[in-house]
Amino acid sequence: MSDHEVSKPAQAHDVDDAVAAAPETDAQGVDTPAVPAEAADVQPAPAEAAEAQAPTADAASQDAGEGVAGAAQPDHAMVAQSANDSLAQAERAAEGATARGEAAAADQKAAVDADLAAFEAAEAAYPGTFGGTFTPPSPAETPTVVAAAAATETATFEHATTRVDPVAEAPTQVLAPAVIIPGASDVPPPIFVQAPEPPRERGNRGAIFGIGLLAAVAFAILYLGTALGIAAFDGKVTTDSIGTYLLDQARSAGLWIPVVVFAIGFWLLGGIINRGRWGYWVVFGIIVGGFAYGGHLLGAIGSVEFWKLGATQLAENVNGQLLAPLAIAAFIFGRELTIWFGAWAARTGARRTAQNEEAQREYERVLEAGPQLP
Repeated sequence: MSDHEVSKPAQAHDVDDAVAAAPETDAQGVDTPAVPAEAADVQPAPAEAAEAQAPTADAASQDAGEGVAGAAQPDHAMVAQSANDSLAQAERAAEGATARGEAAAADQKAAVDADLAAFEAAEAAYPGTFGGTFTPPSPAETPTVVAAAAATETATFEHATTRVDPVAEAPTQVLAPAVIIPGASDVPPPIFVQAPEPPRERGNRGAIFGIGLLAAVAFAILYLGTALGIAAFDGKVTTDSIGTYLLDQARSAGLWIPVVVFAIGFWLLGGIINRGRWGYWVVFGIIVGGFAYGGHLLGAIGSVEFWKLGATQLAENVNGQLLAPLAIAAFIFGRELTIWFGAWAARTGARRTAQNEEAQREYERVLEAGPQLP
C-alpha cells in the first residue's frame, strides 16, 4: 500500500457524517468491551509517524486521544466535540508548518492531512467508529517516499528550468544573415573602353626624298660623263689626262652646284605631288629640268673666281653658257630623270593611298561594331 492509502470502506469524511453514524456505534458498543488505557496508549502509532514530520500535529493528536480515551461510555456530543477540536488543532498545525517554508509545507501537506489526522484521532479514541481498520504507514517508509517525491519534484523543476526552447532561437537564426545593401552588388562596375582614333594618313614625302637622292646621283654621273665627252670632242682631254680631268671636275663647284639644284627641284615637286599619279611627274618634270639648267649657269659662275670679276665679265661668262651643249644636256637630264624617278615615287604614293583607305575602312568597321568588352 502507498503512504497515504487507508483501508476504510464507505468511510465518511465529514464531522456531520460521524455524528450521524454515532447511534450505530452505540449499538455495537454494548457488545464491545471498553478499551483499556494501556491499549489507548499503544494505539496512536500514526501520531508517532506524524511526529517526525510535524511535532505540533502529533501533540495535538495525542491530547485529543487521551481526552477521549478517559470516557468509559461514548457520548454523541463528546465525539463531535472531540472531532472538531482535533480538526481545529490539525489545521493550526498545518498553518504553522506552512510558515516554515514552501518545501516543509509541501512535505507536511503530503504526510499529514487535516481530515486524515482527525479521523486517526477519532479512530484511536473510539475503535470501530468509522467501520474500518486504519493501517498507518511505517515510520521507516515515510521519509523515503517523501524524499523520493521531493527528489522527483526537484528533478522536474531542474528539467523545467534547463529545458531549451527551440522556438525562442528561431528569430535569432532568421536575423543571423548579414545586411545586404540593395544595389551594391547588382550593378556591375563600369568598364572603360578606349575609343578608336581615326587613322592618320601616311604621306609619300619621305619616299620621295630618298628617290630624289638617287636621282641626284644619277644626274651627277650623266652630267660628268657629258662634260667629259664634250671636252674629249674639243681635244681638251686625251687618254692620258682623263683621270686628271675627272678629279678636277669632282673638286670643282661647276659639277656639284647643278646636282644640288636638281635635287632641290625634285624634292619641291615631289612635296607638291606627294601621292599623286605618275602623270603629274610627266607634266611638271619640265620644272625640274629648268632647275637643272639654272644650276648649270650657277656652276659656270662658281667655277671661276667671280668675286674678282666685274659685273660685265660675269654677264659675258653667263651669256656664253646659255646655249652651251652641257647646259642643254643638264635641262634634258633633269626633265627625263624626273619623269622616270617620278614613276617610282608615284608607285609608292599609290601604295600609301591603298594603305590609308584600308585603315579608314577598318576604323569605320570598329565604329559600327561599337565598344567590345575585353
